[in-house]
Amino acid sequence: MDRATKKIKSQVKNKELVEIRRKEIVKAAVDLFVKKGFHKTTVREIARRFGMSIGTIYEYIRTKEDILYLVCDYIHSSVSERVKPFLTFDENAREALRRAINIYFSIVDEMQDYILFLYQETKSLDREARKYIFRAEEHMTEIFEKILYRGIEDGSFSISSEDVKLMAHNIMVLGQMWAFRRWVLQKHYKIDRYIDIQTRFILKQLDSKLRV
Repeated sequence: MDRATKKIKSQVKNKELVEIRRKEIVKAAVDLFVKKGFHKTTVREIARRFGMSIGTIYEYIRTKEDILYLVCDYIHSSVSERVKPFLTFDENAREALRRAINIYFSIVDEMQDYILFLYQETKSLDREARKYIFRAEEHMTEIFEKILYRGIEDGSFSISSEDVKLMAHNIMVLGQMWAFRRWVLQKHYKIDRYIDIQTRFILKQLDSKLRV
């Protein structure tokens, strides 16, 4: 959340305290936003959950949209920070990709309410904040891009380097689909089965060059 902190003005000058308080505000707001929606949640409710007055909250943020921005940043950061430690370079790219897909899809399953909220409410952010969230999404996608490029270099994958970005985005979307289409998918599949099917599908695509 450090990156987000720099983008929102605060009346409090102590940066460490601002960071602590904003994490507490996010913790108070995120479940309210997911349960009630951003527009139906009031700052008063967040303050009540936070255990402080509205006036105190406004010392650390300017608007309710600032809280939404912090929540969106928190969701993206939580996913990214939990995936990265599992990416090691002491295994071949094929196994690294299997591991990354498994971790990423499992996190989507665990945080599916938050993932849905993120994509439903990003439109409520101002243009600058939306651009930041989109860049955060691109940073996540780059994790898979790096693995795919490694796979081309070590012979694990047969795709062209020109197709790497598209394949990385495909992996991201297939993971998110578990949340976006849960109303039907989760009636027929368990998450482990879903991961297995999609992993085999992805690897099959990577075993042959993509041609029109």
